[in-house]
Amino acid sequence: MTSTGDDPVERLKGVADVDVEAFDARVREEADAVRDHVDAGTFDNEQVTTGLEYEFYAVDRETRVLRRIPRSLLSCAGFDRELGLHNAELNSSVHPFTGRGVDAVRAEVVGKVDAFQRRAAGDGIRLVSDGMWAVGPAEQTTEGYLTEATREGGLTLGINVSNGVRYHGFASVGDDRMIGGEIDVPGARIDADSAGPVSLTASIQPHYQPRRAAALPRYHRAAIRLAGPLLALAANSPFLPPALYDDPGPDRDLLVSDGYAEHRIPVYEQMMNPAGRDRKVKLPRDVDTTGAAVERIASDPVLVPAEIEAAGRFDDEFVHFRHKHGSYWRWVRPVFDGATEERASARIEFRPVPGQPTVPDSTAVLAAFGGAMRGIVERDHPVLDLPWERAEENFYAAARGGLDAEMTWVTADGDETTDPEELYGDLFAAAAVGLEAHGCTADRTAAALAPLRHRVETGRTPAGWKRSAVEVALDEGEAPAEAVRTTQRAYVRLQGRTLYDGSLADWPDPEAVVHV
Repeated sequence: MTSTGDDPVERLKGVADVDVEAFDARVREEADAVRDHVDAGTFDNEQVTTGLEYEFYAVDRETRVLRRIPRSLLSCAGFDRELGLHNAELNSSVHPFTGRGVDAVRAEVVGKVDAFQRRAAGDGIRLVSDGMWAVGPAEQTTEGYLTEATREGGLTLGINVSNGVRYHGFASVGDDRMIGGEIDVPGARIDADSAGPVSLTASIQPHYQPRRAAALPRYHRAAIRLAGPLLALAANSPFLPPALYDDPGPDRDLLVSDGYAEHRIPVYEQMMNPAGRDRKVKLPRDVDTTGAAVERIASDPVLVPAEIEAAGRFDDEFVHFRHKHGSYWRWVRPVFDGATEERASARIEFRPVPGQPTVPDSTAVLAAFGGAMRGIVERDHPVLDLPWERAEENFYAAARGGLDAEMTWVTADGDETTDPEELYGDLFAAAAVGLEAHGCTADRTAAALAPLRHRVETGRTPAGWKRSAVEVALDEGEAPAEAVRTTQRAYVRLQGRTLYDGSLADWPDPEAVVHV
């Protein structure tokens, strides 16, 4: 990088001195190299593969309040820091996209999370798989924790943001490269001059690598059509921490019906999209060629430029391009990388999905996404012809309404429908076709999709479970803010029993557990 050492101010000053035009010129040169590798078949592979990025936050094991994670714990195998000091991210290995491959992802995640939890117990904390935390830290206000920052020499450093140039640089490198800094959702408005409020959120990000890089645009197109329906199924952030709502605080309607089913979408978009400039966080438009996908990344506005020295990896041939890709925050985005030429990968990263109640729930999303990708693309499913504008409408409707959203789908027979039963019946059929084409048995396919089918059959997503739990607490006389905290404690308690081997489908109705 352009500067060394652990002092974030000095490191950011070094970034501020980078010539943006020279950086962008290098990115464009390297993009040409990426396109050359695409044309040469370097990114092609003999098998379809998958992997999973999995974000968590930490809470106190006894009180369930938010806790910072000691940096020493991030040395646990597979884990790395994320934006907030309370966050950790697990990256799975690459596995074949087969039934046993999906099982291997699940087993790897379980093994690594369990090892982390055992070590973290010594510090009195545990990781939580969720879309958004709702109980802030004990030592300061929730808003203060998210927005507290130091300012020096024109630079802004979030106090509770991880010590990485890219995290602080989003808010600090020049007025022409600023992030948004404002959240405005029903019942709440939050202002910040650092990226801290984004650390409210946590997600899972399945990856799907097709065999041929030239086929990436069709898989990109399929993922965009899947974004709304899968987000609706996975919604898990129906409210903010109560202290973030405007006075006099949230009421019943805001918590159980009037807010977003998935707040992570507006929080991320509003915080990270520069005001009055091109949006960086959004559902992307379709691309016609893989080369066009590369060009989109290269031409994206620069946030944090850098001068980077190659470290001996194959993809260091386009290291500045990869650096710029780190702030190419589309909800569906192509990825080009590889430590060696033999391991070069061109794949789709699917970013809309919040963290789920359990690991099996998360791998069910991975299985449904990967299966549907193949089932839609290789069968030339008519939903590929759904206009992009309708797919975008589906996505934002899903964020707002969850399973109650009106979404448009085109079935395998070519019929347009807004009926949820028809939509998900067809989507699951496409996923089953894709999974079986990848070698899954019918029984294994049914088991892989069962947690998500149950959500459609019962009409209860993770967000729906939380809203029902809040209603129970309200009916028993709790104030709205306390009802949210009661619900969150129940969620963490149930997750502790089911994280590795259960799913939301196994959770009892909120009436049975809210005050246990």
